[in-house]
Amino acid sequence: MCAFVLVAEDDVKQAELLRRYLRREAHSVLVVHDGREAVDQAALRHPDLLVLDVMMPGLDGLEVVRALRRESDVPVLLVTARSTAEDKLAGFDLGADDYVTKPYDPRELMARVRSLLRRAGPSGSRPVLPLRVGALLLDQIRHTVRVHDRPIDCTPAEFRILEALMAEPGRVLSRRQLLNQAHGQDTFVTERTADAHLKNLRRKIEADPRRPEYLHTVYGVGYKIAYGG
Repeated sequence: MCAFVLVAEDDVKQAELLRRYLRREAHSVLVVHDGREAVDQAALRHPDLLVLDVMMPGLDGLEVVRALRRESDVPVLLVTARSTAEDKLAGFDLGADDYVTKPYDPRELMARVRSLLRRAGPSGSRPVLPLRVGALLLDQIRHTVRVHDRPIDCTPAEFRILEALMAEPGRVLSRRQLLNQAHGQDTFVTERTADAHLKNLRRKIEADPRRPEYLHTVYGVGYKIAYGG
């Protein structure tokens, strides 16, 4: 059962661990680190499942559930360090579907993910559509990239950076945000590494890397993907 899972977790290392386990089971994954962004992406992308940390900036997890339940029945798996009965009941009362307490065994969390997706029915097994910007196509399930139907050989870090950019065309991501997607929260990776990854991606994707059609620099901020500008 392949599904599109939205992970809302402000701890970058924990989010990357969840991403790896979910991808091992062939799920497509989008990670966000802020409660408001979780609400926005859930409304925009209609995930099959939301794995949601309770303690987050912007909006906390309970506020996210409250906002989503006004118009969405997406299954929600809450993940939190809070373990009292009152905390759990508060989540369930707002409409959460399941609850895992930190620290947790990732295998247990994945078993709960499988259970929620089974209970969700056919929508939890719908095909995951590739990401497309212009003639650039990224298939998250097959882990392939093509431009004008020409296969592109990307490293795992390049693929994750491209996936993050293509998930939200036009949005500017900072060098640090891209590095967090590519490598996790690694203090030994400098922000210049992001420039090297983007240089390599342009060389592989763009017809003329000096005049990019897809991968655009936003000076002083970071990078975005947008066909033509």
